[in-house]
Amino acid sequence: MTPHEHGGDPAGAGAGASSKSQVAYLWLRDRIASAELAPGYRIVLATVAHDLGMSVVPVREAVRRLEAEGLVTFERNVGARVSMIDDSQYRQSMQTLALLEGAATALAAPHLTADDLRLARELNQRLVEQLDDFDPRVFTALNQRFHAVLFGACPNLRLRALVDAEWVRLAHLRDSTFSFVPGRAQESVREHDALVDLIEAGAPPADVERAARGHRSATLVAYLSHEHPDESPAVTGARRP
Repeated sequence: MTPHEHGGDPAGAGAGASSKSQVAYLWLRDRIASAELAPGYRIVLATVAHDLGMSVVPVREAVRRLEAEGLVTFERNVGARVSMIDDSQYRQSMQTLALLEGAATALAAPHLTADDLRLARELNQRLVEQLDDFDPRVFTALNQRFHAVLFGACPNLRLRALVDAEWVRLAHLRDSTFSFVPGRAQESVREHDALVDLIEAGAPPADVERAARGHRSATLVAYLSHEHPDESPAVTGARRP
């Protein structure tokens, strides 16, 4: 696998160490998110460096960053591996995303145009059409596009980057939550409509944030209720479905 097979030379001439580290980080993160690098996969720094046409140093920095995000773990006498998956990581990621995405959507709301809201409604209609012939992966991809429209206008670029990173982490942890709780999809599209209605009506940011956070949290509650029916998860901003 060469960098040219993935959109040109990512480590172009003149790139500094920090930019090369960013290239390596995004290259590895995208492959972890797409499951091209599956849980448990051993990341050989020298091999990645060779594939990207750079030294090992920026690759090592990229792997350390992925480790801080929980996508990579280091094992003694083994090195870096793509992190294995467990429910506790999924819970933490969903709780974190609920808070971050809620805030980002609230900040973005005043900056969303009529075209943005029209696109959000079109995407949600496509989600509704998916309900009859349900494909969890397609639904999840469209769902992510819907939410990306709503938080994409967030003026806080750092917050947007954190939301994007948490989406990638979530994709690594679960291919699609809706595979486990397909019944949640119908409620989800109704909540999407309500969220767009709030934004279109110029609702206060606190109301938009509460609705966006509760929507994300409700998906986690539905999953936990299905997978761990004996537990009573307390999730901020969520109601049991």
